[in-house]
Amino acid sequence: MQLLHDTFAKAASENRATLIAYLPAGFPTVDAGIAAITTVLDAGADIMEVGLPHSDPVLDGPVIQTADDIALRGGLKIADVMRTVRAAHRVTGKPVLVMTYWNPVSRYGIERFAAELAEAGGAGCILPDLPVQESAEWRAQAAAHDLATVFVVAPSNTTERLDAITSAASGFVYASALMGVTGSREAAGESAKTLVRRVESATELPVCVGIGISDAARAAEVAAFADGVIVGSALVKALLDAPDETAGHAALRSLTAELAAAVQRRE
Repeated sequence: MQLLHDTFAKAASENRATLIAYLPAGFPTVDAGIAAITTVLDAGADIMEVGLPHSDPVLDGPVIQTADDIALRGGLKIADVMRTVRAAHRVTGKPVLVMTYWNPVSRYGIERFAAELAEAGGAGCILPDLPVQESAEWRAQAAAHDLATVFVVAPSNTTERLDAITSAASGFVYASALMGVTGSREAAGESAKTLVRRVESATELPVCVGIGISDAARAAEVAAFADGVIVGSALVKALLDAPDETAGHAALRSLTAELAAAVQRRE
């Protein structure tokens, strides 16, 4: 978790937000997915979220669901996700987290999942559907293996709920810019800004904004008030729309470079 802390500290010292990218493991194949993830990290992303594809997502929009379906039909296993984390971290030296729904972790074994993620060099987990009041067992294992536990907060959360979530979180807090699922759409800038300020009043952890950030303009808008900017669907779409792997990597490099430049334009 120290690497995660150092990454946010370095960005803050440079008067910019961190760029956090998301791509699912196993898309379009395990090896091709590793290559895509390292391409994004090498092109300027500070932190990577490796998605663990799930057949019943609650937060993922149609773009990520399409990529997840490709990965699952390809036979993706949790071992492949761990291999992806290990390879991405070893090649780039940057923090790599797993974004996963709770059911795969619970079925795999909480202690086993945490231990294997730590052994792979993972920085932690983002758990969008794990209720904070039911998270004690996971948080104990995460702490034992020096893994961050990142929860998602939403504009609809009460102050009491935000206090409960942020007091249990570590690493950073994922603030949902909009209600609903992931995907590129018009972001509610004022709503996200208000949520960030509310979270900041409850915790000293970095606050990172995701959902609805599809291009450099929106990334720059969010970077003006958040510690991190999270982009997922736009990157997945760039890879989905590409005619081949070479073109896909070129599209990822171009988009990531634009986003990395945008998050440095702090107001």
